[in-house]
Amino acid sequence: MTERLESRAKVTGEARYAFEYPVGNVAYAAAVQASVGRGEVTSVDTEAALRLPGVLAVLSCDDAPRLDGDAQGELALFQSRTVSYRGQFIAAVVGETLETAREAARLVQVEYAQESPDVRLRTDHPGRYKPDKVNPVFPPDTGQGEPDTAFDDSAVRVDVTYTTPAEHNNPMEPHTTLADWSEDGTLTLYDSTQGSSTVQSTIARVFGLGKAQVRVVAPHVGGGFGSKGSPRPSVVLAAMASRATGRPVKFAVPRQQMFATTGYRTPTIQRLKLGADAEGHLNAILHDVVEQTSTVQEFAEQTATPTRVMYRAPNRRTSHRLVRLDVPTPSWMRAPGETPGMYALESAMDELAVATGIDPIELRIRNDTDRDPESGLPFSSRNLVACLREGADRFGWGGRDPMPGIRWEGRKRIGMGVAASTYPAYMSPNQATARAEPDGTFTVRIAAADIGTGARTALTLIAAETLKEDLRNVNVEIGDSSFPKATVAGGSSGTASWGTAVVRACEALRGKLNGAVPPEGLEASADTAEELKGRDEYARHAFGAQFAEVEVDADTGEIRVRRMLGVFAAGRIINPMAARSQFIGGMTMGIGMALLEESVMDEEFGDYLNRDLAQYHVPACADVRDVEATWLEESDPHLNPMGSKGIGEIGIVGAAAAVGNAVHHATGIRIRALPITPAKLLPDL
Repeated sequence: MTERLESRAKVTGEARYAFEYPVGNVAYAAAVQASVGRGEVTSVDTEAALRLPGVLAVLSCDDAPRLDGDAQGELALFQSRTVSYRGQFIAAVVGETLETAREAARLVQVEYAQESPDVRLRTDHPGRYKPDKVNPVFPPDTGQGEPDTAFDDSAVRVDVTYTTPAEHNNPMEPHTTLADWSEDGTLTLYDSTQGSSTVQSTIARVFGLGKAQVRVVAPHVGGGFGSKGSPRPSVVLAAMASRATGRPVKFAVPRQQMFATTGYRTPTIQRLKLGADAEGHLNAILHDVVEQTSTVQEFAEQTATPTRVMYRAPNRRTSHRLVRLDVPTPSWMRAPGETPGMYALESAMDELAVATGIDPIELRIRNDTDRDPESGLPFSSRNLVACLREGADRFGWGGRDPMPGIRWEGRKRIGMGVAASTYPAYMSPNQATARAEPDGTFTVRIAAADIGTGARTALTLIAAETLKEDLRNVNVEIGDSSFPKATVAGGSSGTASWGTAVVRACEALRGKLNGAVPPEGLEASADTAEELKGRDEYARHAFGAQFAEVEVDADTGEIRVRRMLGVFAAGRIINPMAARSQFIGGMTMGIGMALLEESVMDEEFGDYLNRDLAQYHVPACADVRDVEATWLEESDPHLNPMGSKGIGEIGIVGAAAAVGNAVHHATGIRIRALPITPAKLLPDL
């Protein structure tokens, strides 16, 4: 158990976040958002704003500096008069103070040629189409056998449709950038990001710069959950404002503006068809998904991809279809694809268990597989069954009544639910350096990001173990694009990807060490690109099982999660203290998904109605009474030098389904549209 190495710096305020860097002569930016859902900007009146004392500049499509490079999609800020969605940044004001900038932004008058926005996702939308790929590079459709015929011929059939709403990531630290152009034309960005190397390369391309001309600094990040995995328009706005005024500019996106400009999880409509014999053996799995993207750029959530790897069935089909709407572009949110996809699949599996009269855990065990059902590759390790059995024993599953709606405690109806979890064990090429200092200490550098996950501590543990040194003698420096290139903190791939580069750099350094370290120090570097190309072919995934017990008030429909347990098989756990925190954090978000979280779209005006944390509800302490996570000791030699799998996202996968299945077990009512609220339960309760 290792406490986070930066914990003292954080609690004392020593750790700096993007807005806190003490740059002299700094100015502040405020954004103006489109007040229509679709149309063209016909005029921008800046006269009143410019008369306000302390206003330095107003940028808009009328007079914004042209972007010199390849700016596409949401990052082509102010380069067009087209309004693609309500809330889009269409102008910005720079002022001496934040208050001045915000007041001036209020004074900017914009006129539009307005059109009615199309914002409602539906399966019969005439613009529905098949994308070329789903995130990141998966085929949109897969198929084997004759799934429709096999389904029709099955003894037991489940044919159901589930919907999930738009959800917003809402990290505590908003999307923030401090941009500072120097006289030689180089740009420094203090940014709240999940990947400084990614921001560096993207912003260099947008502004037509060489990568060496852009430096991105992000040693501490106050959360991201995927929303900071790629640069948002806010980064371009800060850099553009700094260049226009010749001064450093800070821009922090207000919470209300984040709902339109920093990404969200797409709503989904998912039809699941499961066909099985009387003993519950699956014969057919069909998972068809409809989701939305924007007219600005395409993003296709890989919602049905976990169905491709979970259960054995000879006849199968998955498909993804998109609808372009006048909405902001969806993006990554914790465990994109797996989270909504496994909610639907694991809910359908629960419905199949009810239809066949088979215990939900036993049903999953009967359909387990040691090979990826579609690719045929063997799993490097797959301990789903062990997670289910361990969790059942710990949770007291044996005392669960097989029939729903049986157990009462006073006016409370009690139920238990289970769901499986999975997430790919991704790994990407990275670079790192390791340096032996003359004073006997070691410095490791890599442009990794710690978004609150404990990455800095995990990498230090990995380096110390490889160097065979005491932890106190190893200093790992991260969060700076001037360090060796690193991939984003995303896809639960950070520890595996960055850690492998750190191991190889430290191994190379040990090979150079021979006696005393010279006065100038001794350094070695590593690049894992070739190593990854030579890996053996395996299906690499983490697995888990989620258990939930809920109570439902029979009079009000109020739902409380009494207790929840997650059991995971995720390779070697590098730091148990941080791992438990990550698992529980994911499960807590799963409770929010099941019962609370929903971004509500106003179909007339084309905007989200709930745009702050007073109206967009996330779980608080009172909502999370007893949540526990544990894991199995899993040895997998086909992963990486550490033997680890990612843990940041698997905790949320399956959690919402476990809660939903528990609600059904408590009440006998199946709610197929998240979130599950009293209003949806009461008519049948």
